[in-house]
Amino acid sequence: MSIYLDNAATTFPKPSQVTEAVERTLRENSANPGRGGHHMSLDAGRMVMECRESLARFFAITDASRIAFTANATEAINLGLFGALSPGDRVVTTSMEHNAVVRPLRALSDQGVNVVRVAADALGLVDPLAIREACVPGTRLVIMTHCSNVSGTLQAIEEVGPWCREQGILFMVDAAQSAGVFPIDVEEMAIDLLAVPGHKSLLGPTGTGFLYVRKGLDLKPLLYGGTGNFSQSAIQPTEMPERLESGTLNTIGLAGLKAGVEFLEKLGLDHVHAHEQELLRQLIEGLQEIDNVILYGPLGSARHGGALSFNVKNIDPSMLGFRLDREYGICCRVGLHCAPEAHGSIGTLPEGTVRLSPGYFNTADDINQTLAAIRTIVATEK
Repeated sequence: MSIYLDNAATTFPKPSQVTEAVERTLRENSANPGRGGHHMSLDAGRMVMECRESLARFFAITDASRIAFTANATEAINLGLFGALSPGDRVVTTSMEHNAVVRPLRALSDQGVNVVRVAADALGLVDPLAIREACVPGTRLVIMTHCSNVSGTLQAIEEVGPWCREQGILFMVDAAQSAGVFPIDVEEMAIDLLAVPGHKSLLGPTGTGFLYVRKGLDLKPLLYGGTGNFSQSAIQPTEMPERLESGTLNTIGLAGLKAGVEFLEKLGLDHVHAHEQELLRQLIEGLQEIDNVILYGPLGSARHGGALSFNVKNIDPSMLGFRLDREYGICCRVGLHCAPEAHGSIGTLPEGTVRLSPGYFNTADDINQTLAAIRTIVATEK
């Protein structure tokens, strides 16, 4: 029996309600939403709208039409960055970003966008004051991850967003590791652009995600094409969400995403977060008792999310991860986690780390078995 501790990559297992919603939609109604007047198309469109409304409620978004569905958070990030920025614009970001942010910004810098990075400390924390100081006049946008996929470090976006709003600077948040773990209120946090995956802590299927775009902010589309309405025009619609949603939506996936969000709402985010934090505490305390283990991130702090990185002196992280999987059936992730700049910040280049990320369906026994396996491997590698 496997122990799955790679929830920072994608959550597993999914709630039974998600599986049932996907299967039911596939069997009974996977018609094309918004592409016909017959009852099956209308039913599919109604389900998509209900998913949009569930997400709006979950993230305190007042207008559900400002949610544009995407295949994942990476697409949402690209949609926001390429849609909002033009040559000559200035962007402030951090050294803790995933390649989903780093690589689009690199491409934009080649097109004339000025990208400035604010360095994090060894715990992966970025000082909000340092971001303010980097935002000289003329800065167009600040983009930052809410929670690191490497160190689990939770950034103070609740301080950065309102300040950016006062300065007239757009604020974009990569919530890949925080959505469904920590409360996010786009109004209170003054978030203009929010990129969210559906397949991580929102417990939906892969192939789902969205970008929230604040009302009054118009983005250039990444894709142009059929939207199901305004078919007589060769010009892309200006209305949201159609402006940013060309082509057939992932109706089956969105049915699962809707079920995942409703599952979280029924449980309560506080309950889910408390369970995952208890597992993380158990994991941290157990690892601290093992010889030669090095832990990363703000341990024992409210500023630590679900991903925990560690290394063992004189043991290659790839070897440790391989043995955990092969000998004990424990699924984790090793290496650079698509975030080399974050590893540079916490001092784990070039080998990276072993990353363990518990999820809602993990148990205390899973953690105990994992700790026992690590103890055995460390003892045999001496």
